[in-house]
Amino acid sequence: MEETSVFEKFELHLDQSAKDFLKETAKWAYFLSILGFIGIGLFVVIAIFAGAIFASMGNTMAGVGVFAGSFGAIMSFFYLLIAAVYFFPVYYLFRFGSNAKRAFRENDSEALTSSLGYLKSHYKFIGILMVSMLVLYALIFMFAILGSLLGR
Repeated sequence: MEETSVFEKFELHLDQSAKDFLKETAKWAYFLSILGFIGIGLFVVIAIFAGAIFASMGNTMAGVGVFAGSFGAIMSFFYLLIAAVYFFPVYYLFRFGSNAKRAFRENDSEALTSSLGYLKSHYKFIGILMVSMLVLYALIFMFAILGSLLGR
């Protein structure tokens, strides 16, 4: 005879206040994702214009050297990189908001499950991004200390 655990028998039911909280969260997530997509678009536009502006600034400055014209391309690359990295959490947030709104509108459990999966992906991406940024900051800090010790 096979026994099932308590967790396998567990079925979650949401009361009305929990549903209202999720509905409001979905609306705000959808709104913030739209603002995020607008921000990504601005980053792409800035990348295009920053490349031209910084390239012309580099060419007019004296003493910058041979790489003066490539500074604009470097700035464009970094702005596009930031836009690309920022796209994924905004996309996950958008999918969470739109699927959760649809789930409550159509009373669809599968859409709610899908939306919560996108919310998990959003926070997972943000968490990995934060850990990698902390590692990058720690490396920069260690190399700065090493550079100052070797510079003496």
